[in-house]
Amino acid sequence: MSAPVELPKHTRVAITICVILATLMQALDTTIANVALPYMQGSVSASQDEIAWVLTSYIVAAAIMTPPTGYLTSRFGLKRVFLVSIAGFTVSSVLCGMAQSLVQIVLFRVLQGLFGAALVPLSQTVLMNINPKERQGSAIALWGVAVMAGPVLGPVLGGWLTQAFSWRYVFYINVPVGILAFFGMMTFLSDTTRNAAAKLDWFGFGTLSLAIAAMQVLLDRGEELDWFGSGEIVAEAIIAASAFYLFLVHTFTVREPFVRLSLFRDANFTAGVLFIAIVGLTYYASLALQPPYLQNLMNYPIISAGLVLGPRGVGTMGSMMIVGRLIGRVDTRLLLALGLGLTAWSFYVMTGWTPDVSQKTIVVVGIIQGVGLGFIFVPLSVATLSTLAPERRAEGAGLYSLSRNIGSSIGISVVNSLLTRNTQVNHAEIARSVTSVNRAFEDLSIAQFWDPVSSAGRAALDAVVTQQARIIAYMDDYKLLMIATLAVIPLLVIFKKPPPSAADDETMHVME
Repeated sequence: MSAPVELPKHTRVAITICVILATLMQALDTTIANVALPYMQGSVSASQDEIAWVLTSYIVAAAIMTPPTGYLTSRFGLKRVFLVSIAGFTVSSVLCGMAQSLVQIVLFRVLQGLFGAALVPLSQTVLMNINPKERQGSAIALWGVAVMAGPVLGPVLGGWLTQAFSWRYVFYINVPVGILAFFGMMTFLSDTTRNAAAKLDWFGFGTLSLAIAAMQVLLDRGEELDWFGSGEIVAEAIIAASAFYLFLVHTFTVREPFVRLSLFRDANFTAGVLFIAIVGLTYYASLALQPPYLQNLMNYPIISAGLVLGPRGVGTMGSMMIVGRLIGRVDTRLLLALGLGLTAWSFYVMTGWTPDVSQKTIVVVGIIQGVGLGFIFVPLSVATLSTLAPERRAEGAGLYSLSRNIGSSIGISVVNSLLTRNTQVNHAEIARSVTSVNRAFEDLSIAQFWDPVSSAGRAALDAVVTQQARIIAYMDDYKLLMIATLAVIPLLVIFKKPPPSAADDETMHVME
């Protein structure tokens, strides 16, 4: 990272605004599309399994392109990479809005992820470069609050745009933001030196990327194709396993591998990478589950769903501001334990939800869950990266981000797959008790609407059974997320208490 340079105040303010706009644009796209998924699903004639690709394709693409950010910046210069990332993200957003089929929107979401991957780490680098040391902490704090505004604004803004205009505008909204950020950065940002001799381990990068992509397709299509009963799924499993094997062999045998294994000798780092994968799994999976639950089972209008989900981000943003003051004064492991406890408790409460749950309950539980996540993200970054050598922290942060993104994509695929499978299983279980000789149908008030003898009554009865089966399937998913959250608590024992001075140095990595 370049040493900070003293810039005129107006230049520094302009660059900071542009950096926040670019990061907010990327952060919004992780949640703004969630509430519009049911509308996209109907528009492109996709099943619930298939429409989940809109989320997972973006996350996987971002996961693949995050680690090479350092190389690209060194090779081509920070300003050039930043401008290409903003322009590419903006153009691909327009293409997402114009998509006419599931294949098109998934392809363009992949492009969004590829270009957007560098925006967060580059934003942090720019803020560190343009601010002297005494202002770096406040600059990163301001940036962090802006980033956390994404989960707050995403559901609300996405719901309003979809209801007032169309789901396509959740992507078109990026255009004015992207244009402002692009021309602002082009005008005010100075470029860094370039290293034409910089090299990337392309074989390692390629094999790891292929393994991640094949695994994700396997997870997304497995439920639809009956898992290993399908030749396609078997082929994807072989590709993923083979590519990962080649990646491991290459990593152990070359002098400068894509991933330095020496990083994993640090117990804090290894535990943190596993930890953040589970946190990513539970956080993004829960974000993907909530909008369909509110809209399909509880019949919430999309704007109402967005308003109900928004307070979760408020809780996260508020707790991050609090925990930033506690780091260095309170044992990081205690902060993590508190965050995990609150998050697990929120999932426990959600295992008992039915469509009759009140808006107040949803909002309160969402806020508590958001507070728990805020208490996890900041301290976890400190605990994971503080014990690494300073020259290895940037590389470690890239792997940390990669682990979070992989966990997120796996989580979304798994919970959607289990939702579909468990709905079918539960439907079959409930249907066994729903027969024409069931004494409940002797009640005329029931038989009037759900007569198992007439075709209309059977259709109405099947719809009710399907709804009940889906409610139970959601409960099962939330139970899984609760168990996954509790399962990482033993990892807290592995973490060493970081030195107090590490807190200020490492807070900058929280959102990488």
